[in-house]
Amino acid sequence: MHSLSIFGTSSDAGKSTLSFVITYLLAKRSIKVAPFKAQNVSNNSAVCDLGGEVAQPQFFAAESIGLQTTPDFNPVLLKSGRKNSASLIVNGYSVSEQDVREYYQKIDTLKPVVESAFLRLQEHFEVIVAEGAGSPVELNLMKKDLSNIYIADRFQTKIILVADIERGGVFASIWGVYNLLPKELQKNVIGVIVNKFRGDRTLFDEGVQIIEQRFGLKVLGVLPYKPFNLGFEDSQSLLNYKQDITEAKVKVAVIKLPHISNFTDFEPLVLDKEIALHFINTPQSLSMYDVLIIPGTKRTVDDLLWLKKSGFEKAIKHFGSILVAICGGYQMMYERIIDEEGIESEHKSVAGFGLIAGAVTFQKEKVVTKGSYELFGMQLKGYEIHNGVAQTIGVAKENFYGTFLHGLFDNDAFRKELFQSFDYVGYDFNSYKRQKIESYATMMEEFIDMDSIVAELQE
Repeated sequence: MHSLSIFGTSSDAGKSTLSFVITYLLAKRSIKVAPFKAQNVSNNSAVCDLGGEVAQPQFFAAESIGLQTTPDFNPVLLKSGRKNSASLIVNGYSVSEQDVREYYQKIDTLKPVVESAFLRLQEHFEVIVAEGAGSPVELNLMKKDLSNIYIADRFQTKIILVADIERGGVFASIWGVYNLLPKELQKNVIGVIVNKFRGDRTLFDEGVQIIEQRFGLKVLGVLPYKPFNLGFEDSQSLLNYKQDITEAKVKVAVIKLPHISNFTDFEPLVLDKEIALHFINTPQSLSMYDVLIIPGTKRTVDDLLWLKKSGFEKAIKHFGSILVAICGGYQMMYERIIDEEGIESEHKSVAGFGLIAGAVTFQKEKVVTKGSYELFGMQLKGYEIHNGVAQTIGVAKENFYGTFLHGLFDNDAFRKELFQSFDYVGYDFNSYKRQKIESYATMMEEFIDMDSIVAELQE
């Protein structure tokens, strides 16, 4: 069978969600399928079963169909670095801090890495669903593009274009992207999926005819606008979540740090009908919240200084209710952060908020682990991704909980402990997550011509 590339006609067209849905629906048809993205730019990653870290969308798609997770699903990952630099993660592990210009100058050296990962997956899977990045036809960047043109050309994947109708200009975006693709790849385009349609889809029947008759492209689906609230790729998609708070008992604030990372930590709270979750960037409204969370960050010292500059220091130190600090946020709670080798910052030593005695010291070798941890008097599952090292993985005292552990709120027992004073009942997050994945994919299946897609992949 052929593999499949998902190209967006713009950024945030819904490539990640559609890639997950098609991966899930192919697996449902007993086709051996795996998710893939050659290069991802995201601070939102997870630790694989086989070690190393990958971006959340590929991890999520693989986990959803019961695959053992591996860095092969996302062999190149870029995270925020100092100034104009990026932290380069290859095959799951950090290899260097590179200036963006330097990275693109050396992009050809990463093509063998991407190719090898794809070939390893081909040994075990019939179809690889390769998510693209941004638009595939940024003409000045096409030769430097690992996720779109390179994969589609090297492996002659079939191609689906996904267009966001909510943005407007859907016809121009479809026509433009298709006609700017290299001629040899145009023949591999099997159709278009129009995404994020609101209202009566029969109102777009004429639009379907235009795309099929005038553009010569088959419309494989017109998908309704339906928030998913799982598998967030970036902070922008995170802020698009929708929440029903009619039965909420607890008001929770998460500080939206400039370099916030691993924000899928908050999916269990977004989905929780007893929680009203808000992301904030000023301290003025803190008194209205029951719980304050300081999340993970890829730039701990820089975001610590931002918090102080923004007036959060006094508010955090004297927050009257429950305070939770995760990973980077946890490191900020110590008396001092030391980064003498400039791992994340140009500041060699910075005073923290001082809620925990001692110092955090940054080391070159990143801690990348997952498992079950004895923490806060409970057995909790989660994962660690951090360069900072402290004496203990977590600290609990009075109304404060701090830890390196991501995935903290996935644990039902911890949420019940944290919110017990609010008459919180709780729910089985993992069971609910499985049900939501199944119901969402099944709902989308009604609007996607999977028979045509499978037939094209089998040609």
